[in-house]
Amino acid sequence: MQESESIVSVAEFSRRLRRVVEDASYSEWVEGEVTGAKAASSGHLYFSLKDEREPALLDCVMYRTQALRYRKLLSDGTRVQIRGRATVWVPRGRLQFSVEQVRAAGLGLHLLALEQLKQRLVAEGLFDPARKRTLPNEPRVIGVVTSAVGAAWRDITAVAFRRAGAHVVLCPALVQGKEAPDSLIAAIDLIERHPLLDVLIIGRGGGSNDDLMAFNDERVVRRIALVRVPVVSAVGHDIDTTLSDWVADVRAATPSQAAELVVIDAVQRQERLARHASALRRSLVRRLADDRSTLQAIRSRVSDPRFTILQRQQQLDEMAVRAAGSVRSKLRKSRSVLDSFDRQMRARHPLAVVARARHALAPLDSRLQFIFRDRFTRFSLRLSDTSARLQGLSPLAVLSRGYSIAYRLDGRALRSAAEIDVGDPLFLRLHQGEARVVVEEKHMLAPINVDGTPEGPEPC
Repeated sequence: MQESESIVSVAEFSRRLRRVVEDASYSEWVEGEVTGAKAASSGHLYFSLKDEREPALLDCVMYRTQALRYRKLLSDGTRVQIRGRATVWVPRGRLQFSVEQVRAAGLGLHLLALEQLKQRLVAEGLFDPARKRTLPNEPRVIGVVTSAVGAAWRDITAVAFRRAGAHVVLCPALVQGKEAPDSLIAAIDLIERHPLLDVLIIGRGGGSNDDLMAFNDERVVRRIALVRVPVVSAVGHDIDTTLSDWVADVRAATPSQAAELVVIDAVQRQERLARHASALRRSLVRRLADDRSTLQAIRSRVSDPRFTILQRQQQLDEMAVRAAGSVRSKLRKSRSVLDSFDRQMRARHPLAVVARARHALAPLDSRLQFIFRDRFTRFSLRLSDTSARLQGLSPLAVLSRGYSIAYRLDGRALRSAAEIDVGDPLFLRLHQGEARVVVEEKHMLAPINVDGTPEGPEPC
């Protein structure tokens, strides 16, 4: 070993590489397509950035604080530009890029707009599973909207005619390019006019994201949602997904699979019918055998039908005799009850009830008349006595002896000369009639007792 050689550990060498890589990559923006994006439970986001022109791949990590901000931009297939710092993870000796900033680039901007359109259509309910329709079992006419020269049309017809020789109608359309959305919509409008159309397949073969963009067009998606028959979307391959796949009633991984979903295999159908027919025959044979065994068991338990009928007739005769006796007994009891009710009703006849009531009321009427006359006599005597006493107490009786009562104009009787003044008009109530007088003079006299003597000394 030479003294000039420098020996370091693996960890130290990795740390030196990390410092070199970090110093050399801090200010760089790196552009590529996102692939393998995966969010960890910690909130960190791991993905790879691949070069579309050369076989190159860069492992990237975005920590939770930045991942919350840029997560929507980092999905598989998006093209982005990232900025951060390349580093070497010492425990694994692996180069990775720690991402701090992300911005959309090229197709990434379009994919972001596509995601926003998807979310809007989801909010409108166009992708709701509840609106999906089932495919018909045996469609009369299968409509196809695709390119007339593409592999998709050849695959569909090959599968359809191999399985059942179905009636397939093609309405050709452009499936890529700027004019493709209008062409697809026009083709759907045309094929939907077919009166016997039962199901529609729309799609194309695989391709890049740019090739499939016509099936992400909002107008095409909304037109598919309005088709009057069930729609099968067969756009691209199994890994390709477009908005047309989401809005269609059924998504097929390939055009060939779409034909398999729509067209029933004639051979399989014949085999299935044969299996069902065989199972039906076995079921019928088994059912007939069971019924035959049941019939034999019944015959072994049942004797000669004629003897059974004679027994039943004898039983009917006995039952008829018992029924007749029972009816007669019931009639006798009913007649006895009816006679009892008749006697009771006669006793309760209104004329009999009234006669008994009159007989019972006759002595009460005499007593009532006697009591009434007695009470009337006693009350008449009491009334005469009370009337005489009231007559004696009435002031009007005093008037008949030559007295009179003086009243003021307001109707108040006078008891003293102090209550009036000279010139006051008064009324005099006499035994017969009234008189109006005017006071010319007044004198104050001592009050008179009942026996006629003055109550006190006469005033001066």
